[in-house]
Parts: sequence; C-alpha cells; structure tokens
Amino acid sequence: MKIDGGCHCGYITYEAEVDPGKAGICHCTDCQTLSGSAFRTIVPAPEDTFTLLAGEPKIYVKTGDSGAKRAQAFCPECGSAIYATSVGDGPKVYNIRLGTARQRAALPPRSHYWFRSAQRWLTGLDSLPKFEKQQI
Repeated sequence: MKIDGGCHCGYITYEAEVDPGKAGICHCTDCQTLSGSAFRTIVPAPEDTFTLLAGEPKIYVKTGDSGAKRAQAFCPECGSAIYATSVGDGPKVYNIRLGTARQRAALPPRSHYWFRSAQRWLTGLDSLPKFEKQQI
C-alpha cells in the first residue's frame, strides 16, 4: 500500500510503500517516554520504498535495553516524530509513526509489541465516556 504524510507543520513530507498487515502498537517504555503517551503506533517501510519529499529531520539516537542504537527522526520545527530506524550500515527499515500518515485510518494495528510494558488501564477504555470534541 502506498502512503504519504508528514509532520504537523508541513516542513517534512514523505512517501512509502507499506504492508498494512504489519501495522502495530509498541508499548516499550522508550516509546512511551518519546511519544509522551502510553504507546506508539507504527508501520514498517523497507528502505527502498521510503522517500523524504521535503525537509530534513533532526535525529536523536537512543540506545535500547539490548544495546542496539535507534535513530529517532523528528521535525526540527514542530517536533512531530516521523520514524525510527537502525544506526550504521546495512539495510534499513523505517518504522513510520502512523499518526503522520494521511492513510492512518486504513492502517489499524494488527499486533502489539513489548506488551509486558503496556499500561494495564488500556483494557478499560471502551467503558469511558466519549465526547465528540475537547471538553476542557
């Protein structure tokens, strides 16, 4: 599936080819902290299908529990997280942040990663009151 998207302010835009069946939710504590949320939704794109169309992301390199380094790319203007990928030589996979893709509604997560770190309150969200717009 071909997707395109970009950051909130429009400085960074991209396009990629993804497999919708690989969209997922990452619950690792790094994703929780880096996103400022309880999880992050992603879809992987092979290196040869991912193209930056505009802008140059800022890169922050984090080291995971395994010791592996991951480049976290975000917009230097608005701060939107765009993707993460491996550091160094070798083929890359760009884990695109689903919230940046225009086609995000067509990419429902199909799996959970690092579920042992998931916030336990996520299972009770269906019973919460729902509002169509911000109430606060």
